[in-house]
Formats: sequence, C-alpha cells, structure tokens
Amino acid sequence: MSVKNDQNLIDEILTRSIDTIYPDRQAFENLLKSGKSLRIYMGIDPTATYAHLGHATNYIILKRLHELGHKIIVLIGDFTAMIGDPSDKSSARKRLTEEEVKENFKTFKDQIGKILDFSDLENPIELRFNSEWLNKLTLKEAVELASHFTVQRMLERDVFEKRIKEKKPLYVHEFFYPLMQGYDSVALEADVEIGGTDQTFNMLAGRILVKDYQHREKIVVTTTLLENPVTGEKLMSKSLGTGIGLNESPQEMFGKTMALPDEAIIQVFIDCTYLSMVEIKELEMSLKSGTNPRDIKNRLAFEIVKMYHSKEDAAQARENFDKLFKDKEIPDDMPEFHLGAKNILDVLMETKLAASKGEARRLVDGGGVKVDGKVVPDYEFMVQSIPAGVVVQKGKRGFVKVF
Repeated sequence: MSVKNDQNLIDEILTRSIDTIYPDRQAFENLLKSGKSLRIYMGIDPTATYAHLGHATNYIILKRLHELGHKIIVLIGDFTAMIGDPSDKSSARKRLTEEEVKENFKTFKDQIGKILDFSDLENPIELRFNSEWLNKLTLKEAVELASHFTVQRMLERDVFEKRIKEKKPLYVHEFFYPLMQGYDSVALEADVEIGGTDQTFNMLAGRILVKDYQHREKIVVTTTLLENPVTGEKLMSKSLGTGIGLNESPQEMFGKTMALPDEAIIQVFIDCTYLSMVEIKELEMSLKSGTNPRDIKNRLAFEIVKMYHSKEDAAQARENFDKLFKDKEIPDDMPEFHLGAKNILDVLMETKLAASKGEARRLVDGGGVKVDGKVVPDYEFMVQSIPAGVVVQKGKRGFVKVF
C-alpha cells in the first residue's frame, strides 16, 4: 500500500494530543513526508481486563497514521506485565502471574478494534506479544542489554529518586522494565513509538538501544495524559481502577462521561473524539461565553458512546440518562438476571453491582442500594422473585432487573 502525503492529516498527527517528539517535531514531519512506510507501534501491558479512554488517545493517533498507509503494530506486553512497570509508582507494582496476564488480554483485540481496523487486508495491523522475544533472551544477552545503561542513568528517574528519598524499597528487577520495553523497539525494528508522557523514560531507553544495536534513529512521540487540569489527578488509571473502559455498556459509558469534572471537558474532546479541532474550538468558545457545562458534556458523552457502540446506542443512553437525572425515572433498558429469592449481598455480587461482599456491605451501610426505589435497610434484606421483576439500584447509575 502506498503512503499518502495528506498535509492536513499530518498536521493533526503532529499537533493533536502531542506533548513532545524526540528528537524533534521536524524529524518526524520529514519522515511522514518522505513517502517511506514507517513501522509504528504502541505497547500496552495487560494489567487489567480492559483498555480505557486514556489508551484510546494513542490508538486514535495510530488510526490516523494507518490511514496514511503506515505499518501499525499493537504490542501486548505480556512479558513486561510480569515484571511490573514502575512508571509513576511510589512503590513496586504487583507482579502478575502468566495466568493473570492471559486472562487480562483475552478481549483486548476486540476493545482496541473499536478504533483500529484489524480487518484491513491491504495494510494489515499487527498484534504482537513481547514474550515472543523476551522469553528467548539468554542471561548473557540480558547482561549485554543492561550494559547499555548506567545505574546513575536509572536513578535519574523521578519515581526512583523519590522512593530513595522516602526510604522506600527499590527492587533490582524494576530496573529491568525499561530495558525490556526498550528492547521491544529493537525486536520490532520500529521507526516510531507512541505512548503517554508517563512512558517517556522507557521509550527513550528504546531509542538508545535502537541506536546502539541497529545504528539508526527511532522517533519517540509522547502524548498528553488525561488529567484534571486543576488537581493534576489522572482521570483514567488501570492501577487505580478508575476511568471509562472501552468495553463498558453505553449507559455506563455515558454516565461516567457526564461525571467527569467540567474543567476536563475540552481536553477529553481533543484526546478522545473524532470531532475536528474547529468544532472543538467552537464548543470551547461556547463554554467561555456561558453555556452550561452540562450541555457540552452531554455532547461529549454522546460522541464517545457513538464511537464505541453506535449512534442509536448513544441516543438511547442520552435518553435514559436524561430520564434518570432530569425526570427522576429509571432507564428503559437494563441488564436482567434470573436469580430467584436471594439475600441482597448475594444479589449485588451476582449482578456485578459489587465486586465483593465487603463492597456490598459498604454500599448497604452507606444507603447506596435501593430495591424498587426504596433504600435497603440492612444485610438481611431479601430480594423476592416476582414475574414482573424488581429493580435493584446501586448509586445513581447502576440498575439491574432481577427476577
């Protein structure tokens, strides 16, 4: 497939959701205009069963690069997930077992496929696993790999410096993470790697290794993280269990978007939707001129649900949300479960409204559970099975019908 030289698309790739380009923007622009088919990848460690909107920022950029005709590789870090990425961590990350990793990446392709076209036969997108090469590294090769970096260079990493200052444990195996991720670039013969700013150190390690092993340049593109511009807190985090998963239902996705802080609206439009920058600027001006942020956020929620489900699903989710919060009605469409008469804690667990009995108890204690609109008084409450079903509600957005 020939590479396109679409200046408008190239400009958008170089500017939208971009933080820093190494060695510089001009070098990347020159490559994009050279007519050469570039090997471009982004890696993701399957540390949870879902990808979220924070990851989608990078996949949207990959989608644009794919449209230009470049070779796109989605790398699943099944090996590196078993080490644990120390990025942005104040303590060592929990190391996952091989079984946990396999369980987590089961549906990744389906989720990412909502953005990237894995069915394109003319310019197929590769899905790779870094265990392909990292499992085969000998101890001799690992020592050779480590010889390209000094301990001083590793300790320059801010999270490591912070842990040493706070006298928290810093384990030797954590030094191997950037080495392994860096070696991915060598194994893939990558021209470009894309990732969030929290991955800068790891991606630059790959840039060093490509230069040392293959005597060529690798472009590193760091993208903006979805953060609250006021508090600086991440809006999406797998390790914290927060964010909007690409595998969530239209209703949950719509409701979670509406719950985002007002100050983050425009950034989420930029990073997570296909709306043009012209349209986004108009929405930003509308906000500044006094339009209710809720109305702009409603548009954002619609656009996001439309991307991952359909326009019809987005319209239904909007209608259900408006009924729930404007008219104080329950949604028309909700998951249904045939459980029979059961204790409320069991119902919350089996319908996945609660992840554990401990969480279920906390919900009941806090008055956050209702059955047919009435607050559940205690743990002994029994949910009765009737032909018409009863509505079990968790908080403001969690609804199921139980028969």
